[in-house]
Amino acid sequence: MSDQVFIQTFQVLNLIGDGMSLCFNFFMQFGWFILPFLLYKPLKFAFVLFVETRWNMSFKRIVLEVKIPQHVTKPLKAMENIFNAIWPIYDPPKDWRATFFEGKTLVNVSFEIAGIDGEPHFYIRIPEGNKRMVESAIYSQYPDVEIVEVPDYTQNVPEDIPNKDWDLWGCDFMPLKEDVYPLKTYSQFFEENPEAKDEKRLDPLSSLLEVISTLKKGEQIWIQMTVVPISVKENNYVKRGKDIIDVLLKRKEKPKEKDSYPMFLEALSIFFTGKGFGQEEEEKEKDFPPEMRLTSGEREVVAAIERKISKTCYDSRLRYIYLAKRDVFFGGAKGFGPSFFSQFNTQNLNGLKPWGETITKVQAPDIFTKRRLYLKKRNLFKNYVNRDSAFGIFPGGTFILSTEELATIFHFPGIEVAPTQSLKRIETKRSAPPTTLPIEE
Repeated sequence: MSDQVFIQTFQVLNLIGDGMSLCFNFFMQFGWFILPFLLYKPLKFAFVLFVETRWNMSFKRIVLEVKIPQHVTKPLKAMENIFNAIWPIYDPPKDWRATFFEGKTLVNVSFEIAGIDGEPHFYIRIPEGNKRMVESAIYSQYPDVEIVEVPDYTQNVPEDIPNKDWDLWGCDFMPLKEDVYPLKTYSQFFEENPEAKDEKRLDPLSSLLEVISTLKKGEQIWIQMTVVPISVKENNYVKRGKDIIDVLLKRKEKPKEKDSYPMFLEALSIFFTGKGFGQEEEEKEKDFPPEMRLTSGEREVVAAIERKISKTCYDSRLRYIYLAKRDVFFGGAKGFGPSFFSQFNTQNLNGLKPWGETITKVQAPDIFTKRRLYLKKRNLFKNYVNRDSAFGIFPGGTFILSTEELATIFHFPGIEVAPTQSLKRIETKRSAPPTTLPIEE
């Protein structure tokens, strides 16, 4: 009996081996036909990443520092005009050949506020070819500022942070709701003074500049706003906004329960009036358009969405990093960034929150904790320094901001609204030489 079992087992294994051999031979002969379909997406991604990286490295980028005068009397609307003037750097690939063979992508611009050893600085990182356009846009609105090309301040710290001497904490930010809902903007940062019969502007940068003024030597705070000009071709935010408005205007209400009436009363109502009980009230409700049935808060939301989608928009990414030498590293600084961005939050519209995937802390399971935390910090630091050169390739982390929202987050504060002593301001106003000045040939 045991010999028979052994023989049957051997025969089964032999059949399995023949089947595996047949499958292997079939794969060796015809498997190459399946591989292109399996590897198409990863190979396409790798190729596009290669050509776009090569295209991005083909032109030089520079860092401009904007030095602010003592008195900035321009309203924040001036900064919104600058973002409108910069938007024409929008130059999308004309067809698939420009994308897949030239590697052409939309160019990003980075607006940054850096607190270094207690001193705030305002930087703009742009392609060198756009320097004149950006300078003209800024000088047209703020003729008293001084724009200087400077070395990249991120190169003044070690490249291998975190290390034994330096540590960091940071994250990216994401909207609380769909990005067509706007943030709180500069038009809402006012405090009415009924006695003086005027309005006092409350600058949202005041709190950030005060925090920067408390930094010790060896501590730095970096705020980065990387933006890419877009149209509805890349992101149909106008349609998405209108869809949400349509939902608000034509929202579905729960069906009302009809009161039960005796049949003879219903019949009498129809006989004398031609209408049943409750039918008259339903017709009255239909006479009112959806706009008239909105509450005051809902009207405000609809108006805010309409205002945002009517403006020029950018695909944006917001990032915050606190880095310092380990002997002065302050753990509580992790709240500085979220506290600054929380000023733009409202309950009925939108707000900003830390993006959980980028926060430099490790969630459960607690395996390889130190290594995972190190990699998250390295990735965040590299992305900040590189300003997301592969902006359009890696999905996630970006959202739509209008020029009004961008101007609220990044602008040049006056001494009246941000009287911090740490912000160095230029004392004298520079002007161009007269055109009639003789020139030696």
